[in-house]
Amino acid sequence: MCMGMVGLQQIILLTGNGVINVNKNRFGKIGIFLLLKGVRMATLLFAICLISFLLIKNSPIDPIQAYIGADMLKVGPEQREKIAEYWGVNQPVTVQFLNWGSALLKGDLGTSMIFRRPVSEIIGERFLNSLVLMMTAWALSGIIGFVMGVVSAMKKDTWLDRVIKWYCYTLASTPTFWMGLLVLIVFAVWLRWFPIGMAIPAGVLAEDVTVLDKMKHLILPAITLSMVGVANVALHTRQKLIDVLSSDYILFARARGERGFTLFWRHGLRNVALPAITLQFAAFSELFGGAVLAEQVFSYPGLGQATVEAGIRGDVPLLLGLVIFSTLFVFVGNLLADLIYLLLDPRMKEGRTI
Repeated sequence: MCMGMVGLQQIILLTGNGVINVNKNRFGKIGIFLLLKGVRMATLLFAICLISFLLIKNSPIDPIQAYIGADMLKVGPEQREKIAEYWGVNQPVTVQFLNWGSALLKGDLGTSMIFRRPVSEIIGERFLNSLVLMMTAWALSGIIGFVMGVVSAMKKDTWLDRVIKWYCYTLASTPTFWMGLLVLIVFAVWLRWFPIGMAIPAGVLAEDVTVLDKMKHLILPAITLSMVGVANVALHTRQKLIDVLSSDYILFARARGERGFTLFWRHGLRNVALPAITLQFAAFSELFGGAVLAEQVFSYPGLGQATVEAGIRGDVPLLLGLVIFSTLFVFVGNLLADLIYLLLDPRMKEGRTI
């Protein structure tokens, strides 16, 4: 009896130590992973900042002329020199980059030449509008794409499968701005179901705008982004589920009489959900790029429209701030995708048999 209790205690201690070691290894692996990602993010940001700064400085757009605008003929050479000195654009490129970089390390993104306001405030305001648009389109494209991929795989080689594949291939080769113009013409001009553009009704005070008004102006841009983003998730989910359905354990489940939705729910969902979610998080770059075009088509006041305005009118501080922010946004999306795989995928866990 005593020998049995001693052996049982030893087993418990060994098992407990094994669990602790597994947890330590797992958290240590996540720490190393985050450290490497942090170093990669720092080097990426430095390269993006340097390349973007050089490209903007060597562009044909004159920031002083863009700043003055239509009153260019009324401004003399002395006034131009004072404006250039005020914004620091008369200094050598190296000095400008070092000054801008040192201010950036302190958290100062500069002042917008168009809006005459701090760049951080403009990005914060515009990001709220873009975030609602992108998250709505992101959720719709993920859900609709996943459902379409599952249905296409379950109905493989049928007319429904061919229709879904044709739809996805067509959308995958469709530019976002063209789809936005088509949606705008059909639903806003011809049918008049939704407003033509903007985020709120024109001529209405901000305090008089309701949530329903904002939702009406959000629907068309969100539909445009979600329609374009459906294709990748649907096609990837379809192929992954087809591979799962052809595996040996699925054949065994079918031999036991499992069919249709029950078969997918018990054996297919867990194998295709994680890759679909990871792909959706990794698509942040495409989502942000599509939002730039969609916001321009629908005159939606988000980060995309601000980027176009800053590029056309030569607003160097605002454009550089938007480049940095978009880089961080895309990097965070890819980081979340990698973390999901690291935390949830059983193949990435060490010592799971202990």
